Amino acid sequence: MDLASLRKQQIDLAAQVIRKDRLEQDPPRLIAGADVGFEQGGDVTRAAIVLLKYPSLELVEYQVARVATSMPYIPGFLSFREYPALLTAWEMLSQKPDLLFVDGHGISHPRRLGVASHFGLLVDVPTIGVAKKRLCGKFEPLSEEPGSCQLLTDKGEPLAWVLRSKKRCNPLFVSTGHRVSLDTALLWVNRCLVGYRLPEPTRWADAVASGRPAFTRWQAIQG
Repeated sequence: MDLASLRKQQIDLAAQVIRKDRLEQDPPRLIAGADVGFEQGGDVTRAAIVLLKYPSLELVEYQVARVATSMPYIPGFLSFREYPALLTAWEMLSQKPDLLFVDGHGISHPRRLGVASHFGLLVDVPTIGVAKKRLCGKFEPLSEEPGSCQLLTDKGEPLAWVLRSKKRCNPLFVSTGHRVSLDTALLWVNRCLVGYRLPEPTRWADAVASGRPAFTRWQAIQG
């Protein structure tokens, strides 16, 4: 594994990330959520992508792809391991979204290229990273109230909003993936929160990927 080459790819791709958007002029009608996991001891990468109508946040389509894992887990290079399955699931969708939430980091990454930025560049769709753990940077303590947020900064650069989305839950790290500004990313995550820790796009992607009760109930209703 040539990590120097992968590191250079990350730096080159990070320079292509667009950190502004037109979402207020062109509001999304379809929002996707993407979640990646691993099966069979890591040999299989599983990607789930869901499509939700906006503003109802109703689930209208989902696709799950399973592909052979192409590289081992190496901290800081996870996007190279995850994006092949994401691309496969993306190509299975009958329609493409106007906005994409990815369970993972966008620019809030040591080399500014987490999976949300990497995949957002590949499909060239406005993309937001919604991560559960910090990779780099620092932030001031949050209050316990839902909606409390602070900027995550690294070397003086603002990289994400640290958001308390639900009381008594660990915060989320909301960042620019591609073609979305930092403030717009926070705005749309808040618009897609309905009382759970995760915004609906990634909550549904996780539910589909893991066969959670919310998804099995939805399947039963669809008949």
